[in-house]
Amino acid sequence: MLAKDIMTTSVISVPLEGQIEDAVRLMLDHNISALPVVDAEGDLKGLVSEGDLMRRVRETDGPRRSWWLEVLGGASESAQDFVKLKSHRVEDVMTRDVVSVEEDTNVAEIARLLEKHRIKRVPVVRSDKVVGIVSRANLLHALSALQDGALPEPSEDDRVLRAKIEEALKEVPGAAVNLINYTVDKGNVAVWGVADSDFEENAIRVAVENVPGVRMVEVHMGRLPAWAYGI
Repeated sequence: MLAKDIMTTSVISVPLEGQIEDAVRLMLDHNISALPVVDAEGDLKGLVSEGDLMRRVRETDGPRRSWWLEVLGGASESAQDFVKLKSHRVEDVMTRDVVSVEEDTNVAEIARLLEKHRIKRVPVVRSDKVVGIVSRANLLHALSALQDGALPEPSEDDRVLRAKIEEALKEVPGAAVNLINYTVDKGNVAVWGVADSDFEENAIRVAVENVPGVRMVEVHMGRLPAWAYGI
């Protein structure tokens, strides 16, 4: 099983010249914890996460470093810290050394990368363009499809079907497609994610069932907690 078989394809990104306020609003609006940062051509340039933003809060609230630590740390380090704490530009705050994978990267290799770098997700790129995201949740959903200790290898028909399911889900009113993941095995579809209500969950099920070639659908949808809606 490869990255393209499990990745979330509806990727929310922020432009390189964007403001931090833009990134925060996108995260809140889409209930996500990180955003790929792309340039005007759509090439991946970095990643901005909740961790990057929370460090600003912690370091701003914390005590200022002693003057002798500032000297020993060097002026360049102090200037770099100042930029990260004070700038309103995504480019100044984002993580630049982003670990990414290609569509044909094996799922086992992705799991090793997440463990090695202690990260929660990797962007999936095609010619430097972001085409998906594989998160820990995507990997867990793939593991749930284990058969005799091995992951099933989707056929090309299943991969074509997965693309059709993606388009069908975009037609569901109000559905947050970026929060929905699905795997396809011999026409059998398993869907995970979150929905606002039972009505939306049923609409997601119907949308998948109506895709020609789908044999069976299993839906495992949760609900976002009230605080996620600002209630």
